[in-house]
Amino acid sequence: MIGKLLGNRYEILEKIGGGGMALVYKAKCHLLNRFVAVKILRPEFISDEDFLNKFEKESQAAASLSHPNIVNIYDVGTDNDTHYIVMEYVKGKTLKKHIKEKGSLTNEEVINISKQIALALQHAHNNHIVHRDIKPHNILITDDGRIKVTDFGIARAITSSTITNTGNVIGSVHYFSPEQARGGFVDEKSDIYSLGITMYEMKTGRVPYSGNTPITVALKHLKEEIVPPSMISDDISKGLENIILKATQKDKNKRYDNAVELYDDLEKAKKNPEHNIDFIDDDESPTRVIPSIGDLDDIDDMDDNSNDGKRINKLTLIIGVVSALLISVVFVFSIFYSDIIERFVVKEVQIPNIENESKQIAEESLSNLGLGVMVESQVFNNGVPEGHVISQTPSAGEIVKEGHTVSLILSKGPKKVAIPKIVHKEIDEARVELDNENLELRNIDREYSDLPIGVIIKQFPEAGEMVDEGSAVDILVSQGREIQTLIMPNLQNKNIKDAKETAEKLGFIIQKVDYEFNDEVEKDFVISQTISPGSEVKENSVFSLIVSKGPEKIEQPPEEEELPLLKRNCRIPLNLEAQQEVVKVVKTMNGVSTTVHEGIHNKDEEELRLIISGRGIVKLDVYYGETLKHSQDILFE
Repeated sequence: MIGKLLGNRYEILEKIGGGGMALVYKAKCHLLNRFVAVKILRPEFISDEDFLNKFEKESQAAASLSHPNIVNIYDVGTDNDTHYIVMEYVKGKTLKKHIKEKGSLTNEEVINISKQIALALQHAHNNHIVHRDIKPHNILITDDGRIKVTDFGIARAITSSTITNTGNVIGSVHYFSPEQARGGFVDEKSDIYSLGITMYEMKTGRVPYSGNTPITVALKHLKEEIVPPSMISDDISKGLENIILKATQKDKNKRYDNAVELYDDLEKAKKNPEHNIDFIDDDESPTRVIPSIGDLDDIDDMDDNSNDGKRINKLTLIIGVVSALLISVVFVFSIFYSDIIERFVVKEVQIPNIENESKQIAEESLSNLGLGVMVESQVFNNGVPEGHVISQTPSAGEIVKEGHTVSLILSKGPKKVAIPKIVHKEIDEARVELDNENLELRNIDREYSDLPIGVIIKQFPEAGEMVDEGSAVDILVSQGREIQTLIMPNLQNKNIKDAKETAEKLGFIIQKVDYEFNDEVEKDFVISQTISPGSEVKENSVFSLIVSKGPEKIEQPPEEEELPLLKRNCRIPLNLEAQQEVVKVVKTMNGVSTTVHEGIHNKDEEELRLIISGRGIVKLDVYYGETLKHSQDILFE
């Protein structure tokens, strides 16, 4: 199956799960370029045509559900003998696996998970869909902790089918309601019972009823009282235990009327663990037992020796019983007869397709067919205009009796959101803020600015403007200051102080100043520069200068001998505090001071190496800027 392309659209990538009904695969939808989950029915199900018809009908009905706590059904299809359902791909794990990993869950976790399941059930019940197979295996927990209920509609198709699959039944019978176990009428309260059993397992780590066969477990649902969860879990709150006990009442009339009531009690139990739950009392009028007709023989035996008055009483009793039977027969016949009349008199109509129509047109179309209209809810929708129909129940094409009410979900149009302020933020940060509001970053233009590179200068639309969810925002982004081209000035024969001021005003950086003796250029005047005067260079260009120390003075040695100057490699330690600093080294020998080095140094430089010439004791003074930092004496011998 891996690598197969279903419906010329869904490429099967890997197996991710399976159960008694189907195998589940991760697949790639090539049409919409997204990952999906594909359920492929097992062969024993596809051999029953009646089941396949029910399966397709119920799955398509479930596909109309749209709720954050329900796994979406995208498609139902057949490829040769392969019958499949395409569903939302949820990255996470089942609640069953979560319970196995943790053993039992905290009160808060049980309540939070159950609230989300209750919301999913209420949405489905509002759309006239009963799940019929709520259990931890059909509940997914996403990586971010959201609950997703799956297999809506599919369970109904299975339970409506004549197919029997022991493996599937034994996996679900632990969560069956009593009415499901006895084959009775199943409605929304059956889902509530199954949710109660699921809550029981979340809190205690086990199901309340177990047995060797499905029948054994089903009989326990019908006859045995549930063991209170507090006898298994010491830390369960009183409020949560009462909710579980009310949801799992064998008489469904004593359960919650709907999932909203269950949700409300969960919310109250979360705020107050000792919250009291209202239970429905038994009917004050007890059930009365009327003797069966077969019991009349015993009455005859008892009255063989009785007097004529007693025989009259017996006859009266017999007449009364027979009369009651006749009345019952007449009553049943009248019901049956009225049903026959209704079948022939009440007109049947086909539901029209009113999706995407305006509310007014939809009401007129339904009214003309003698059908009622009920607006179930209104939700935001980007694809359907405001006041138009998103979905309808029953679906188009179904046959109903005249007078039937059609439920509508109307569109409120696109949801409006406020544009967030993203000016002066970087692009990545702005993209996240727009994603959080379901907005799209579209056009990005750039221009020179004093703001740092990548920072947003302007946004369109402006912050605070209300737009449709999913709208696009354009931005103008800084690409930094524009670098200008300048002409390098002639600094030669200028005093070093004036040369520095000139370079600074024009936007140039003097990185290094070296000093050397020169007989032609006056002391402290520039001899040369590393960038030739008149050259076209960018602003902030870096260059160096060579400055004159004036003519070299050579001391006359004593008449008896001439003493030459010695040279030494000197290491001058640096300990700069600023990122860059101008370092100047002044040599003093025989009372004469000379600058031997001046240049810009970085903080990460540990030392400065210079070749110093001298005789006897030579003093070196090291300045950071204009501040003397340290001095050292060097002996030349």
